[in-house]
Amino acid sequence: MGEQAVITRDREIVLKADKVILPGVGAFGDAMKKLRKYGLDEIIKEIVAKRTPFLGICLGLQLLFESSEEAPGIEGLGILEGKIVKIPDDKGLKVPQIGWNAIQFPNKGRLFEGITEESYVYFVHSYYLQAKDPQIVTATTDYVVHIHASVEKDNVFACQFHPEKSSDVGLRILKNFVQIH
Repeated sequence: MGEQAVITRDREIVLKADKVILPGVGAFGDAMKKLRKYGLDEIIKEIVAKRTPFLGICLGLQLLFESSEEAPGIEGLGILEGKIVKIPDDKGLKVPQIGWNAIQFPNKGRLFEGITEESYVYFVHSYYLQAKDPQIVTATTDYVVHIHASVEKDNVFACQFHPEKSSDVGLRILKNFVQIH
């Protein structure tokens, strides 16, 4: 996409960034402990407060919320209101969910400009978001339960799915994020 990506936990570099992405593969509790250890929790809150476009991907989405059943007693960043809950082992579907699912747009957000409803994106997760405010939910899908698959509030964007693994649709989502000012 012609953008320069920098992987860092250096406060000054992060605060000077035009946009910030918090990726994620791993466990909620371990990730929050690392964010706190390196002061990244406070840096993320500063980024959000100064209205820099911020994108959380997969675990990066989950960490933005208040809590997760995966790590009882460990607080998330609390930037957005809601909780992360375990996908029930039910209906003969495997958990973790690994694979492609179609998304719907209850409140189509800026990440989905030029993307049609029922487009497929790639998920790898055992936990899912239940956002407190349905107005921030920009994409949903169904896998055992109704899943809040993407959110947008002001300069904060997040996807439970992996746009970087979601073919042309995912590339369009990332391009849309890059173009946000």
